[in-house]
Amino acid sequence: MTGRLVAVGTAAAIAGTLHAAINARLLRRPETPAAPSTVDVSVLLPVRDEAHNVADCLRSLLAQKALEILVLDDESSDGTREIALATGDPRVRVIAGTPPPPGWLGKAHACRQLASEARGDVLVFVDADVRLQPHAVANAVELLRRYRLDFVSPYPRQVAHTAAERLVQPLLQWSWLTLLPLRIAERSPRPSLAAANGQFLVVRRDSYERAGGHRPDDVLDDMALARALRGSGAWGGIVDGTRLAGCRMYDGWPALRDGYGKSLWAAFGGPAGAAGVTAALGVVYLVPPLAALGGSRLGALGYAAGVAGRVIAARRTGGRVWPDALAHPASIAALTYLTARSLAVRRRGGLTWKGRPISP
Repeated sequence: MTGRLVAVGTAAAIAGTLHAAINARLLRRPETPAAPSTVDVSVLLPVRDEAHNVADCLRSLLAQKALEILVLDDESSDGTREIALATGDPRVRVIAGTPPPPGWLGKAHACRQLASEARGDVLVFVDADVRLQPHAVANAVELLRRYRLDFVSPYPRQVAHTAAERLVQPLLQWSWLTLLPLRIAERSPRPSLAAANGQFLVVRRDSYERAGGHRPDDVLDDMALARALRGSGAWGGIVDGTRLAGCRMYDGWPALRDGYGKSLWAAFGGPAGAAGVTAALGVVYLVPPLAALGGSRLGALGYAAGVAGRVIAARRTGGRVWPDALAHPASIAALTYLTARSLAVRRRGGLTWKGRPISP
């Protein structure tokens, strides 16, 4: 049975790496410089206790070609609002957010409020830990026009410094390059193929409104919005944002652990889905390298395939290649732990984020 598992895992690892290589070639890329835009753009920034991020983020937003920059302060207690107001630029409007109603989570409610205040034909949602290049918004809007899409999510380059960040963060781009058929997903009516990253998300206003906008009670607000857009007939998905934006989501292990803890319980559709996904990842990316340690050549081939997939993803998305790719089995083990921990903490009713409960 063990030999069969090694064979199955190795075959799947090879298939995943071949798929990642295909996706890396098909990934839609922005052109620089972008064609002049004829649409009005509203850049929307939800913030809650982001005093350490908001000034740098706003500096990058002020370099964009946009009709307006709306900042929603979601009851911050650390001076975020005052820092945002200090920009003094007439394009920046700071809005005082209202508390989320029952059934709503904070960020989704903040984004809904921002959209209702925006005047642009295109809405650009950006997180405070994202830094945009001066041409980022123009390039993203051009992708909408060029490919006749309703939304695009230019996936930012993930900045990782500490060992924990370098172990876990590369799995973000690796996962969709390996598992998601990008071109099929772009125009597929199946919500299960919808994908987006709320760090940098660009959507036509009419498509956003037709889909009903951000939804309540979904901790993965970006994925929920992508599914709603897909369900309303909108076309779009992930595109290359490597040269458009960078994002350092978490600073070290405690922040990373708690950040993933708030959302991984919902990422796979519940405990059964999480168990199935992590078990499958274990068969594909843990069983072969463990067998290789015992002298299995087939296991060594499976391990090499997993490493090759990480190399492809890192080179395509601006990540660190060596020696990080060699630790791919450890990355999968870390993801398994983080998922199990997230489920356990939620079961105890202890999930919070920035002072608010996430779920019962």
